[in-house]
Amino acid sequence: MKVKLILPALTEATSPYWRPIKYSLFPPLGLATLAAYLPGDDEITIEDEHVEPLRLSDEPDLVAIRVYITNAYRAYEIADHYRARGAHVCVGGPHVTSLPDEALDHADTVFLGPGEDTWPTFLTDHRAGRPRSVYRSTERDLVGHPRPRRDLIKRHLYLVPNSMVVSRGCPHRCDFCYSGQFYAGGAPYYHRRVDEALAEIESLPGRHLYFLDDNLWGDPRFAEALFDGMKGMNRVWQAAGSIEGVMRPGMLERAADAGLRSLFVGFETLSDRNLAAQSKVQNLGGDYEAAIRRLHDLGVMINGSFIFGLDEDDESVFGRTVEWAVGQGTETATFHILTPYPGTRLHARLSSEGRILTTDWSRYDTRHAVFTPAGMSPEALESGYRRAYDAFYTWKSIAEAAWTKDTLAERLRHLAFTAAWRKMDWLWHLIISAKRVSRSRGLLEALLDSGCRRSHRPLPDTSAGAGDATPVVSR
Repeated sequence: MKVKLILPALTEATSPYWRPIKYSLFPPLGLATLAAYLPGDDEITIEDEHVEPLRLSDEPDLVAIRVYITNAYRAYEIADHYRARGAHVCVGGPHVTSLPDEALDHADTVFLGPGEDTWPTFLTDHRAGRPRSVYRSTERDLVGHPRPRRDLIKRHLYLVPNSMVVSRGCPHRCDFCYSGQFYAGGAPYYHRRVDEALAEIESLPGRHLYFLDDNLWGDPRFAEALFDGMKGMNRVWQAAGSIEGVMRPGMLERAADAGLRSLFVGFETLSDRNLAAQSKVQNLGGDYEAAIRRLHDLGVMINGSFIFGLDEDDESVFGRTVEWAVGQGTETATFHILTPYPGTRLHARLSSEGRILTTDWSRYDTRHAVFTPAGMSPEALESGYRRAYDAFYTWKSIAEAAWTKDTLAERLRHLAFTAAWRKMDWLWHLIISAKRVSRSRGLLEALLDSGCRRSHRPLPDTSAGAGDATPVVSR
């Protein structure tokens, strides 16, 4: 059987905001995982439209397409094309799970939720000639499942081919996050066995890893066992984790000893009223500055995530957030406009209030205001968002943030890492056009590992009556 697995380009990857390095980071690991369930005699291809043009003249028997909200229209266009050519077309992903009826207009089979249990069942049904139109995930288990078919990934087209997933979902349920909808009907968070995860890590070439998990330390016992097992592997790696994990005694030390060098952290807002309104309770009362000190003391750089357009935000939020992030020495920042994804509690609330402005999914890219904010106009929200990016990544801001570090080595690492990420798109364009992005991997490894591990400060005492442990967030 000829099987084609496709990741269509996200809308922003074909827009004026396109940054070539951003879309040449990770291969489509989910598609490679689906491929692992297919028999060895099937003819399988994986195509990622972010790094190469799709070949649409072929005639596969089975097509599976990963659908996100901002590639939905492109995904449906491709699905219609292959259905017209006689292929059985399957679609899945967060957007399909939220709007299955919309997806069924363009596909023969839709998958709701993760596919570890439903994809193998579908393959059996398909070969027997009785595939269903809808498969809904209810069983959540990663134990014993096959590893991704990395032999089908064109490693030379990606800066970070050693991406991996050891857990799915998140134990928290923030109102703006699609995770609650995607994992509805089963466990919201689950993980692999530690020995299986370590075996896959050992199989990967090079030193660098990137964990794509939504929250790598969603289960602290699993995370600590994983980090203990990774110690001594001589890896350098990046991941996403929560404030509460950073502040958990011993957790961050284990991660840094195992090679953690950069962490994506969802600060989201400096207002605890905003946090409470979005049910991001895990950040409430969190001492952001203490968390940042712990990360930097252990040589871990920070990619801080911030959301604009929350109900307590006014037009001063952009400047205040940038000033705070620069002052804390944050290496990189990712800013977002609040986006009410279908199926989320945020979408339900804003819809009931009549505040949704459009259902043009191509605009749901966290760069456009698709709803009416409470504290400013949609136009002010979009312009403020752009100003925040511009202000954070000026050379002046980069230098100010770098000079919050104690040593020259840390300052130089900060300057080099931030500049490489945001100030050298022209160079990345040349490298990617020449299909030489993989040659930069050694430089990334050296840059990540150039920070020094210093003795860490003790955790602040947040018990009643304790001295100076003041939360950063406002009341």
